[in-house]
Amino acid sequence: MSVTELKSEGLKKEFKVSVSSADFEKKVDDKIKQIAKTAKLPGFRAGKAPFAMLKKKYKDSVMGEALDDVVRTEVSNLVKDKKLRPATQPDVKVTSFAEGKDIEFEVSLENLPEIKVKDFSDIALDKYMAEVPAEEVEKALNYLAQARKETAPVERAAQKSDVVMIDFVGSIDGVEFKGGKGNNYPLELGSNAFIPGFEDQLIGAKAGDKVEVKVKFPDTYHAKDLAGKDAVFVTDVKEVREQKTVEINDDFAKSMGEESLDKLKATISSRIKGDYEAASRMKIKRQLLDTLDKEYKIEVPESLVEAEFKGIMDQYEQAKKYNQLDENEKSKSEDELKAEYKEIAVRRVKLGLVLSQIGQEAEISIKPEDINEAIMREAKKYPGQEQMVLDYYLKNKSAVEGLKAPIFEEKIVDYIISKAKVTEKTVSVEDLYNFDDEAKPAKKSSKKETKENKAEQSEEKTAKKTTKKSA
Repeated sequence: MSVTELKSEGLKKEFKVSVSSADFEKKVDDKIKQIAKTAKLPGFRAGKAPFAMLKKKYKDSVMGEALDDVVRTEVSNLVKDKKLRPATQPDVKVTSFAEGKDIEFEVSLENLPEIKVKDFSDIALDKYMAEVPAEEVEKALNYLAQARKETAPVERAAQKSDVVMIDFVGSIDGVEFKGGKGNNYPLELGSNAFIPGFEDQLIGAKAGDKVEVKVKFPDTYHAKDLAGKDAVFVTDVKEVREQKTVEINDDFAKSMGEESLDKLKATISSRIKGDYEAASRMKIKRQLLDTLDKEYKIEVPESLVEAEFKGIMDQYEQAKKYNQLDENEKSKSEDELKAEYKEIAVRRVKLGLVLSQIGQEAEISIKPEDINEAIMREAKKYPGQEQMVLDYYLKNKSAVEGLKAPIFEEKIVDYIISKAKVTEKTVSVEDLYNFDDEAKPAKKSSKKETKENKAEQSEEKTAKKTTKKSA
């Protein structure tokens, strides 16, 4: 094999590779020799036919396979000899392939950038913490009590907060529409579970009443064929039920599986504290990623960026299709959004590469106990269904594989934080959950901001992929 470098611009490399006709012919012969062990020709026993006859018969059929083997082998040798680290699968173009002539092909690839890991002790991070207010525990208790409320039938007109059992059929211009029908549906009046105006028109109705509920679907309704249209729901009120107040006491706590009300409050407080710690973790991790993004100025492979950008755009197109874009996205042109999303893609790829390099140098690996702990954490998210979750992971290797990337990233983040200068700060719950700039008031994150805040979720995938390539 002979190799000529055709191009070297930044991370992009191009090479011309030549393989002698003699070496290729030997590869073809090797293929035919494999066939010869079992091949049958008229007049000869299996495996005893003359090689010349076999070559004449099978040469054309093995040429393509032999070429694939040669190209794959020589590309592998090229990568090894030149100490390359391809970001993606190299692109190969065969330029010369003819009987009795040398084989020539061109190899194009993007190399992974060289990354020099810096001293983590220079990184300063703030760890935000918040105490659990007593009123938060009370809110949670009231929510649990509300969720466990019982109802009883009453012989009177429906009032706000009552539950009415209804059958309903919706139509637009006299024609029923898909998804507009329900039977024996329990609707709490005042819950705003249905479209605006629906529940108000059932206040005052009694069991046995038939009510024509006239409403207009919101212009932003998720089903585009219904958005902004007037509709009539013929509604049969089958029963009116009054909600019974649940007393929050020791008996209530026991119904929730706790020994006493104090124990239940302690459990709730612990769970809220866990949520606060998760938010604190998210904030310090965001600080860290922002710091790494500023500290490391590296060129990133365009191929990885384009793949990441495509993923973001696919999500955008999906949201657009189902009318789920937020106001921030609606207020901007597609070109503006593409520019923003391209920046996010570059950030994700860059941080993925940096995290991967740090993980390799720190010799961070995923152990079986890490997987087990992750599965147990997933199971705890579904109280009462833990065994179902465990069984799911036991039966789905792909699901287990999906846990490895976030585990890998979290271990790298923990490693860096352990080396950094971390200052603990006690803040209010509002500040703990404010992920916008400190100067801005707390507000709900837009989808674009959410994409940025969740960049680490995609970065971990990139880091995992990159680790495999550069290992």
